[in-house]
Amino acid sequence: MGVLNCAVGSASPTFVDVFAGCGGLSLGLKRAGWNGLFAIEKDAFAFETLSQNFDPNHDRLSFMWPESIEKRPWDIHDLISNCADELDDLSGQVDLLAGGPPCQGFSAAGRRRLEDPRNKLFEAYLELVEILQPRMVLIENVRGFTSDFKIKESDQTKNFSSTLQSELGSSFDVTSKIIQSRDYGLPQTRPRFFLVGVRKEIGVAEKLSSFFYELEQQSEAFLRARNLPLRPTSSDAISDLEISRNGTAPSIESKGFNAIAYRSPLTSYQKAMRDGCENPPGDTRLARHRPHIRKRFAEIIKHSKNENRLNVTISVKTRKKYGLKKTAIRVLDPDDRSPTITSLPDDLLHYSEPRTLTVRETARLQSFPDWFAFKGSYTTGGHRRRVEVPRFTQVANAVPPLLAEQLGNQLLKYLRTIRAT
Repeated sequence: MGVLNCAVGSASPTFVDVFAGCGGLSLGLKRAGWNGLFAIEKDAFAFETLSQNFDPNHDRLSFMWPESIEKRPWDIHDLISNCADELDDLSGQVDLLAGGPPCQGFSAAGRRRLEDPRNKLFEAYLELVEILQPRMVLIENVRGFTSDFKIKESDQTKNFSSTLQSELGSSFDVTSKIIQSRDYGLPQTRPRFFLVGVRKEIGVAEKLSSFFYELEQQSEAFLRARNLPLRPTSSDAISDLEISRNGTAPSIESKGFNAIAYRSPLTSYQKAMRDGCENPPGDTRLARHRPHIRKRFAEIIKHSKNENRLNVTISVKTRKKYGLKKTAIRVLDPDDRSPTITSLPDDLLHYSEPRTLTVRETARLQSFPDWFAFKGSYTTGGHRRRVEVPRFTQVANAVPPLLAEQLGNQLLKYLRTIRAT
């Protein structure tokens, strides 16, 4: 019970973000009123983005960051091994341990492999739960996290979400659900698995069962209070970034590239994403498509509209016509929410312009504000895809801040209940 008493004495709710990526979950939690102790992220590019946007000089967005733990990219296993005493000192001071273990091994968009070493990272998350003794946990992952994996040379299967809930179940009451981001004001479908756990001794099991129902019920009021549309479309999110409206200018960040020369927002969603940003949004660098590629893209966009195949993969007929081996190409539907953003920029074509999307456009679909700057390489390939997290991947892997803020609000309601017990 000492752990609980210590946390109750804390003036503000605290969280640690594990597998933090570029910080989408942290941004939402902070906007909801949570204070971040520190964030654990292995990749140097993603950690640079995190450090840039969560400025230690900005009271609202800074992490407290214990002096005893070096502020740098950390592999979770190395952190647990090298900072055991420092982590023990934080036991009982964490209200929420949040995070989503890397999902590539679970994702239906990739090659789902039981033996993928990234699938085991949730075990390190559980070890950190044991060390820090948080009052609450929040876990996010792809929908494939709930699917069964067949064990080689066996008739048995393994389900990671069931294993995780079973492991947590000895100490936590848990509830979980696959929720669609589109139901929370996002211009993107994005189904994701979420799990919330509260320590058993707190005794809120019955109330916890309605967590996701209450989350959905409060969303409309949340969005209206911020003058956000309930069902924004792709064009609601990115129409102000069309080249036909803005023109282009040489990229400030990348020599030899052009970027979108931004003018002004057009919709309520775009105005909300500007979020007080006085400068043109960054990360609008355009891909250097060759003329024959632009021509092909224009024809694919036309065919997809004629075949009523917007937001879904292009037809076999179209692939054969252009000799395309890639099957995941889709054209955005301007009048609907976008499909789930992926880490490959050539998976998704603009709805009216013969090009792939910019980092900023994918960030808009993910609800990142325009002042949020991404760092590191734009893309990567080959063997480096396993060891680097470039900008497009950072955006794709993030929890949408708009959804994270709503989760943070709902978690705060439960924390108030907990502190009142």
